[in-house]
Amino acid sequence: MNIKKGVILTMAMAMAVTMSAKKKTSAYLFTYFTGNAPEKEQICYAISHDGWNYTPLNDGKPIIASKDIARTGCVRDPHILRGKGGWFYMVVTDMKSSLGWSSNRGMVLMRSKDLVNWEHHTVHFPTRYKGTMFEHVTRVWAPQTIYDERTHRYIVYFSILTDDGSCPYDRVYWAYANKDFSDLGEPHLLFDMRSASIDTDIVRDDDGLLHIFFKTEGAKQKGIKQFIAKDFYDGSTWELQDGWCQDTNKQVEGSGVFRLHDGTWVLMYDCYTSGHYQFCKSTDLKTFKQVQDTKTEGAFTPRHGTVIAITDKELKRLQKAFPNH
Repeated sequence: MNIKKGVILTMAMAMAVTMSAKKKTSAYLFTYFTGNAPEKEQICYAISHDGWNYTPLNDGKPIIASKDIARTGCVRDPHILRGKGGWFYMVVTDMKSSLGWSSNRGMVLMRSKDLVNWEHHTVHFPTRYKGTMFEHVTRVWAPQTIYDERTHRYIVYFSILTDDGSCPYDRVYWAYANKDFSDLGEPHLLFDMRSASIDTDIVRDDDGLLHIFFKTEGAKQKGIKQFIAKDFYDGSTWELQDGWCQDTNKQVEGSGVFRLHDGTWVLMYDCYTSGHYQFCKSTDLKTFKQVQDTKTEGAFTPRHGTVIAITDKELKRLQKAFPNH
């Protein structure tokens, strides 16, 4: 395993927990897309009061049109983060699956003050990183964002694949976002499993340890693995955990980890060949037990998404902006 080393950073991964100390959260917001077609590769919202059961907003229709924000006219894999200074951040894969699984060349960076109106900027890797290996990407998948308390900067991490041999299987990289979240700096390797790894999600526990979840696409078995680390950059602190995080023998992808108001950790993932999302609970972020399968049907057909805790004021604002009829 080859892990990029650097300076020690202190990161706030569990933004919902930090936020709850300042404002009382009362509900949860699930951001997701709904399927492999242009009309389904859109950002949708669903809300929940218990973190397990969700009701779509806007009758299950998109809350923003992909054609207005993405180069491809389609987006996938939305990750949402509560940031500093009243900002929310979202990053999405800029991809139209009908063009093929190696057809996307970048991502969309978004931010909002109210969860309703979003600024957006595309990062097209062949243009942004011309003359480097990143000019040759054939896919840039499932970006996510974390905040670095030490440098006061946001970090976006994502997996890439290239067609020039420089990245022959999906590896996970990271890059700093600029101040207004409109561009990325130079990407750096985060980790290398020597086989394809995608869909990374990172949280910090109460002891300050990082839990780095990802899907491995190795030949022997595919599933969700986890590193536990003291330092984001120092590979010597990273420990790969035994076994698999998912509590199923079904094919899974798109893991998302968040915390309930009572302190329980939730691991959710897309059982994409089985027609449901699966939600698991944990008290230690190491052992996960299935709580329920949420069937994807009707107006609620979530694919790879993420959840944050929201306040009652934010919930009412969303219900007003995106009512169900």
